[in-house]
Amino acid sequence: MLARHLADHGWLQEAFMNPKASDRRTRRTLSAPFKAKVALAAVREDKTLAELPDQYELHPTQINEGRCQLHERAVQVFEARRSGARGAPEVDLSPLHAKIGQLALENNFLERALNKAGLLSAKR
Repeated sequence: MLARHLADHGWLQEAFMNPKASDRRTRRTLSAPFKAKVALAAVREDKTLAELPDQYELHPTQINEGRCQLHERAVQVFEARRSGARGAPEVDLSPLHAKIGQLALENNFLERALNKAGLLSAKR
């Protein structure tokens, strides 16, 4: 029955069976700065939640989720500061101190050797 109905309406069959690339809707990816801007606008509450989707061309759910994520992650930003972590990983200094010691020994050895040979005349 459906096949006969679609045969009667050829244009309808063609539209469903052969969609053009321009008819397909692609998923839009939003950048992090744009998401932050939208979330901050939602937190500021300068405009209502009904006005923001028109301004940013988003669904109200997306705006509300961004606002909630901003509230959750803002706490993490301030917790990281309190614990002293500034985003930089802690560096193990023991290999660096060992290298400094090795280079100091080599410098002392070369200085003594040059002094013995008479090639290093001026003291530092």
